[in-house]
Amino acid sequence: MAVIRRSRAAPLLALAVTLFLLFGLEYSVPEPASSSSHQTATQKQHKPKPRLHFTSSSGFNWSAAEQWYPVESLAPLPRGRPVQLPRVQHNFGTHHARNNGAVTEARRLAVKDAFVRSWESYKRFAWLEDELTPVTAAAKNPFGGWAATMVDALDTLWMMGLKDEFYAAAQAAVDIDFSKTEESGVNLFETTIRHLGGLLSAYDLSGEPALLRKAVELGDMLHMAFDTPNRMPGFWLTFENAKNGIQKAGTHDPSAAPTSMSLEFTRLAQLTGDDKYYDAIDRIRAFLESTQEESLLPGMWPSQINFASQSVLNDNTFTIGALADSLYEYLPKMFVLLSGREGSESYEKMYRRSTEIISDRIIFSPMIKRQPTDPSILFAGTVYVHDEAGPHLIAEGQHLSCFAGGMFLLGGKIFGIKEHLKIGEGLARGCGWAYAAFPTGVMPEIFNLIKCAPNDEECEWDEARWKNEGGGNARLPSGFINARDPRYILRPEAIESIFILYRVTGNEELRDVAWDMFEGIMKSTRTEYAYSAIADVTVEGETRKDDSMESFWLAETLKYFYLIFSPPDVISLDDYVLNTEAHPFKRT
Repeated sequence: MAVIRRSRAAPLLALAVTLFLLFGLEYSVPEPASSSSHQTATQKQHKPKPRLHFTSSSGFNWSAAEQWYPVESLAPLPRGRPVQLPRVQHNFGTHHARNNGAVTEARRLAVKDAFVRSWESYKRFAWLEDELTPVTAAAKNPFGGWAATMVDALDTLWMMGLKDEFYAAAQAAVDIDFSKTEESGVNLFETTIRHLGGLLSAYDLSGEPALLRKAVELGDMLHMAFDTPNRMPGFWLTFENAKNGIQKAGTHDPSAAPTSMSLEFTRLAQLTGDDKYYDAIDRIRAFLESTQEESLLPGMWPSQINFASQSVLNDNTFTIGALADSLYEYLPKMFVLLSGREGSESYEKMYRRSTEIISDRIIFSPMIKRQPTDPSILFAGTVYVHDEAGPHLIAEGQHLSCFAGGMFLLGGKIFGIKEHLKIGEGLARGCGWAYAAFPTGVMPEIFNLIKCAPNDEECEWDEARWKNEGGGNARLPSGFINARDPRYILRPEAIESIFILYRVTGNEELRDVAWDMFEGIMKSTRTEYAYSAIADVTVEGETRKDDSMESFWLAETLKYFYLIFSPPDVISLDDYVLNTEAHPFKRT
């Protein structure tokens, strides 16, 4: 990658930020973000006094840690004139933005009630631990023991107007010691999207300086993961390895893991003026751009990558589901967060090229029973590339890949690609259809369908073909060959895309789709204390609970349900970019 010299102003700005963070000197931080981009002069003049107090609680100063493979010069954060990007949201009008309607408001309050019920049980039985076990009312710590649910839910608390709860939780988050964990290290990707993303969005919404200072403290720790011979991070950040300079990039890591830190590190660079955060992820961008045509399916990257040798030839599996999903999700979102400034064009280029292959090779129409007036639906499968046979599509859907509807909708609006709006709607509605198809009202984690022949727009239902190819199981809805992984683990991706489709089109019918999904989840997952992942969505009646409630239940799933029933100026997609954990970052 070509070495880019940083501007003269950047070191001075970074120095000012460092002095502020260390000594509490006066430092002008960005305006606190609100639910709307419109603020009066009076609001800007009278900033509320900070309510959070920061005193460094870290037992190790990662900002002063030795860099064993130092960077000679940093790629600078794009700071030129922002481009006026196309509007993402439908023009709802002022009246619609203010008048939410009695039915919609009742639905929004029902979502809030589910959140509060979950939050109160987390506080009672698992406070400052990562997760509540919603059946046995205990706690577990799969993410370092750094209160993942609490940090992940900060911005949801703010959006729902639970300000007292927000400030209590935010102060507890500011007091976390990120140098101590029950494990030898932490999952770099998960810590970035949940903890760093949670702190940054909470700062963007509240304007509390202590949250930004805590984000810098954590960001400096996570930045150490890039201190490897080729500046590519590994999957785990192991503290002793980082301190002793023996970290290495992975040889068979999920492609989404190191490539899905760009939004968080870019926002941290924007808020602090420190180019080191942007430089770290810009090297990954350059790697992705240079290898996009080198894989076994040119235009896409495989599910797993050898980041140590920087090769994309060691895997023949291609998907936008598990292991690869947010790699693609972040391409258009990075362009938006950078406001199309000079230096962001490669994200558009990579998005356009990858979605060309995704549209041609990954997305398929399923053979289902439908009426002529029913909307078209689409799903994303998995492609395996074999030496002689070439690419082969398996029509296997995943709940994780349901995010893709929102990705195509955002890319279609920002880059002016009309066909992507159609694809995005088809993907979003496909996942909504899958929820409605099962007796629990919830779709499974992984399932197989029968794909229609390419360009077969009619694709009439064939009962004999369905049964011949493995369907016909009395517990499976028509069209499904299997529910290979029949669980539902409180995932957000389906409602995420339905929410974005609503905000893009303004189609009120989508709120009814969302409500049906919400009711299905409530019916199937409720426990005595909160809501739980379930073992099998195909059953009639009572479901078996898996005693798991990941932090994304409060950070994403309930947030998206709350937002679709909120006025459209609440976290407008023209004001914010949401990371893969649904944390909104202010567009600047």
